[in-house]
Amino acid sequence: MERSSTYDVVVVGAGFSGIYGLHSLRERGFRVRLIEAASGVGGTWYWNRYPGARCDVETTDYQFGFDERIVQGWTWSQRYAPQAEILTYLNYVTDLLDLRRDMQFDTRVESATFDEDATRWELVTDTGERIAAQHCVMATGSLSAARAPDIPGLASFAGGCHHTGRWPHDGVDFAGQRVAVIGTGSSGIQSIPVIAQQARELTVFQRTANFSVPAHDRPRDPADEARMKRTFMQDREAAKWTTQGVFASWVANDVSALDVDDHARQAEFSRRWAHGGFGFFESFNDLITDRDVNDQAAEFARARVRDVVDDPTVAELLCPQDHPFASKRLCVDTDYHATFNRPNVALVDLRATPIVAITPHSVRTTAAEFAVDSIVLATGYDAMTGALLAIDIRGRNGVGLAEKWSAGPVTYLGIQTAGFPNLFLITAPGSPSVLSNMISSIEQHVEWTTDCITYLRQHGQRTIEAESDAERAWVAHVDERASETLMPEADSWYVGANIPGKPRFFMPYTGGVGSYRRRAEQIAADGYAGFVLA
Repeated sequence: MERSSTYDVVVVGAGFSGIYGLHSLRERGFRVRLIEAASGVGGTWYWNRYPGARCDVETTDYQFGFDERIVQGWTWSQRYAPQAEILTYLNYVTDLLDLRRDMQFDTRVESATFDEDATRWELVTDTGERIAAQHCVMATGSLSAARAPDIPGLASFAGGCHHTGRWPHDGVDFAGQRVAVIGTGSSGIQSIPVIAQQARELTVFQRTANFSVPAHDRPRDPADEARMKRTFMQDREAAKWTTQGVFASWVANDVSALDVDDHARQAEFSRRWAHGGFGFFESFNDLITDRDVNDQAAEFARARVRDVVDDPTVAELLCPQDHPFASKRLCVDTDYHATFNRPNVALVDLRATPIVAITPHSVRTTAAEFAVDSIVLATGYDAMTGALLAIDIRGRNGVGLAEKWSAGPVTYLGIQTAGFPNLFLITAPGSPSVLSNMISSIEQHVEWTTDCITYLRQHGQRTIEAESDAERAWVAHVDERASETLMPEADSWYVGANIPGKPRFFMPYTGGVGSYRRRAEQIAADGYAGFVLA
């Protein structure tokens, strides 16, 4: 039976963004409803339960910083939190803040249409419910629309076939099985070492080798945890103005690699490699902007692969050669390259011998047929836009978001897009999002959005909408900053290259969290310059 309800704000999505968005808006006195397709909170951490799934940002930084009760009441077990622990943490926060009473699970938003006469959004769910709200906050996540490859015969496979982004919640037992993993991005690099320990045979199908740095994961030291809790709030405040939005994980070295000699340069690379994690990316301030420096970092990483992998042919296949270092999402791994020394693990180069078909019991390439019992699709996501465009979103004059973004996603600050009043996007294209500690960027977006909606209420305004000129100027600025780096050179999901037919468009903002925050705060202080309030 169709139901109808009205709120001040509807939040779509119950990951980090949605949880904080609901809490922040509710604290300001707004009547808020959160809609979530899953059966519980977690967002990407609800769905990504594949073997080895864990965060690649250290737990010191990858946690909420808006409420000290949360910081003091939670203790992390690992340097890099595993998926199950992050999901437990998000449930803890949800219960601590008593958010469930305003959350609606197992409900997918199918459409959202702006009613110009009523100046409000009308949402329709898969249950037939109609929900109206003056404001709509899309907290749908940057990496939440799982992408299955278009391989002939995939639907005919008779064994288990699982996408890492939609993993069975009761797990998968690969013991004694012949397993194929297709894809060697972050989820593949995390899952392959764990699956290799279970499977009788593991065949990895690799199209593109990716750069990966060691995690050197370890249990959290109680003394370090206590130290972190004592200074967390002031440290998080300082992190807001850094490039990546961190205060511990990625200590930046603000020195050009060209200002030191070869010995010092290699020593810095070695020190950071030994420490582990994304800190290697911050070895020098020109690593992603100077080709010679980038080439040296890339060769250092390739040499580490050759140090670990016994078979020289396999080692070379695992060495990225077709894109600058860190121009694709840099991976963080535990024993990934060493896994290829195991006798039960084989690597297939899809550049040389592409997959032509999947049969009920095998994966067939141009060169051979591989009998398998299970297939793991580590093939990534329709990143940054996929979850938004999966909803039929229509703004003024019935124009669809998919139509407006047909040549690429254009936004102002990554928060709004012209023609769609009162629609707020959390960490969308045009914001630092995936190039930063996501939690820092999420908190900034949520706080800016909450302040904005509060401002509208206090000043008697019904709508706010990005100006077309301001949007064009921001898109040009994002493109200009990206062109100062080597990042657009890669066929990465940053530009949509992993999705056939998706327009090539460099989506995240490379200017840094601190610089972005200053710009966003100034725009708000200037009465929301570049927006039309009515």
